[in-house]
Amino acid sequence: CTHYNRWASALPLTLRQTHAPGEKLFVDYSGDRIAIIDAQTGEIRDAELFVAVLGASNYTYAEATWTQQLPDWIGSHVRTFEFIGGCTEIVVPDNLKSGVHKPSFYDPIVNRAYGAMASHYSVAVIPARSKKPRDKAKVEQGVLLVQRWILARLRKQRFFSLAEANRAIAALLVSLNDKAFKKLPGSRRTAFEELERAALKPLPAHPYQYADWKVARVGIDYHIELVGHYYSVPHRFAREQVDVRYTTATVEVFHRGTRIAAHAKSDRRGAHTTLTEHMPANHQAVTGWDPQRLRNWAATIGPHTDAVIQHLLGGRQHPQQAYRTCLGVLRLAKDYGNQRLEAACSRAIDLKAPSYRFIDSTLKNGLDQQPSPVAVQPDLPLAHANVRGPDYYH
Repeated sequence: CTHYNRWASALPLTLRQTHAPGEKLFVDYSGDRIAIIDAQTGEIRDAELFVAVLGASNYTYAEATWTQQLPDWIGSHVRTFEFIGGCTEIVVPDNLKSGVHKPSFYDPIVNRAYGAMASHYSVAVIPARSKKPRDKAKVEQGVLLVQRWILARLRKQRFFSLAEANRAIAALLVSLNDKAFKKLPGSRRTAFEELERAALKPLPAHPYQYADWKVARVGIDYHIELVGHYYSVPHRFAREQVDVRYTTATVEVFHRGTRIAAHAKSDRRGAHTTLTEHMPANHQAVTGWDPQRLRNWAATIGPHTDAVIQHLLGGRQHPQQAYRTCLGVLRLAKDYGNQRLEAACSRAIDLKAPSYRFIDSTLKNGLDQQPSPVAVQPDLPLAHANVRGPDYYH
């Protein structure tokens, strides 16, 4: 007793914390886990138990997740905010790696995805000091209560899915929050209704969607690689380092904090998603051509030009073999105008020479501005030494 009294008298003083309604939400994982049985193989897998406690009312939320990794960690926060029906000013986590990238007494660095979630809900993340459990005494006590009042009561039950376990936890969570305080009037639920519900900030219009981040280098083909698929960015960012934010449905690319590209996520490995506006002008000029596009361009010039393009496309084994020739014919309108090109194509059709070389030569020599030659059958005299006449064939 002497030694114990000497030790107890040297303990540091404890600061009693007073929490304003709607100010802080304390979050942590329980050391004890809940067993889930795989119905197919019989394998038993332990699930983690996430616990969140409001500072002023001690209103408690708990759920089982497979891991403590970032997707589960952020997903538990989203479901906690939905459970309490609002957002607090501050969230106080432990120095879990999923939440805090670099712990520090003075300037902790919060994980980027976790910080994006906090920004979405307009809450501040203030991690507890390392190895200072009293900084989050509320959730430490909440973890003990969840272990005693929920896990202990479920210890003899068998669960075959995470959803089944969470349904059982949710049912016991109601009785935990309705349980009367020993030294205070009411319960956690009544204290929440009276003190904190009105003090919480409203939830945003849409729940936060989890997103991963990746640092990537833009290639010389102005694409970045993500999980085996390639996404385009504006060509001026080639060779630049960018940040990629991706969800299950979207991919966003940021350069120095500014979003420069957005795509629908694709699972096709080795394929490319390219937007035309991301390509330089000379690349746009040689991609995206097809027979119909060439014919549509020719139709804007005139029917004879359209007929020439159709003839060129049909005269090769594969239409792509004629693309350059067709482009050459159509681009003559830039130098000579649509009217002269249409006249030259008409002359080429009359003379049965619908080719790029003939049309180009016709325009250079101004032959399109001369009357088109008409092949007229001359009237031959029937009385001629070399003509036998119709009577010969009777």
